[in-house]
Formats: sequence, structure tokens, C-alpha cells
Amino acid sequence: MTHKIVAVDSYEFTEQDQLFLDANIWLYLYGPQSPKASRGVKIYSRIFRRILKAESRIYIDVLVISEFINSYARIRWRNVAPLMEFKKFCNSSSFKSVAQDIAADAKRVLKHCSQVESGFGILKMSDLLCNYATSGADFNDAIIAELCKRKEMKLITNDGDFRGLGAAVLTANKHLLQKC
Repeated sequence: MTHKIVAVDSYEFTEQDQLFLDANIWLYLYGPQSPKASRGVKIYSRIFRRILKAESRIYIDVLVISEFINSYARIRWRNVAPLMEFKKFCNSSSFKSVAQDIAADAKRVLKHCSQVESGFGILKMSDLLCNYATSGADFNDAIIAELCKRKEMKLITNDGDFRGLGAAVLTANKHLLQKC
């Protein structure tokens, strides 16, 4: 399945699979939800149960857990105090309970995963920066794609930005799949 984009619903997970779940998948599974996210929550919750049942190996790196935490905080900020500046919200007394929720859910994510190093020391930063400068591709996504390629992991994401980054992708993103 090298460098292909495949519908995650049709993929048969095995215990040999090495999977890397993007932050957006972890947010569907353990993050705060909006009505708009309900379709993704249903799909990826079903997929996650299949992954666990197959006993596939799930990996995570610091970049994804950081994106999970920061996105989670911004979602909660928009729901709780959208008129307040984000940094002020994070420094407010009302953020303490939000931070506790985020930390608890991040721990839930981590209990399913083995940690993997993103390989900063071996990444070809000049190539990644050149690609960023010319294509405008999300820099974190390029790092994640490179990590997945180097470690031969399949990336599960709902993010359409992974097209053309060379990683093996499993997704339910209809727009991403239509371009295949």
C-alpha cells in the first residue's frame, strides 16, 4: 500500500499494521465535538474499534500530541470564551479545568500508542523547507508524512493536505479519495 490513498472503511487491519493516527483523528475520538464533526466521529470511532480488535500497532510522536492539545484548547476556547483573546483565556482561572480535561484526554490517547521519535536529526530540513516555500504545504504535515515513509507506517487522517506528500494514507475524506 505504499504511497496510496485508500478508503479506510475498506481496509482490513491486522496485527502487523503499523499505524500513525493524525491529530484530527484523535480529536474525533477524544476531543470536544461540534455537530459538524458527528460524521467523522462515527466513522473514525468505528475504525478505531476495528484497529483495536485487530491489535494493530499505533504510534504517536510529540508533534501530533502537541497538535491535539493545541487544537483541543482552541476548540474549547471558541466554545467557552470566544470574545476573550486566546492567550488571556489560557491564563484565566476558567482555563484550569479545561487544561485538566485536555491533559486527561491526552493521557487517554497515549495509552493506545507507542511513542516514536519524529527523527528531527535525520530529516532533510532543507528539502522540507524548500517544499514548504514552493508549495505552501503544511510544514507539520510534511514532517508527519516523512516520518510515516521512513518508519513504514500507514497514516490515518481526515486531512486533505496529505495529497502528494508520499505517505501511505487511509482516510474517509471523500474529497481526498475522489482525487485518487
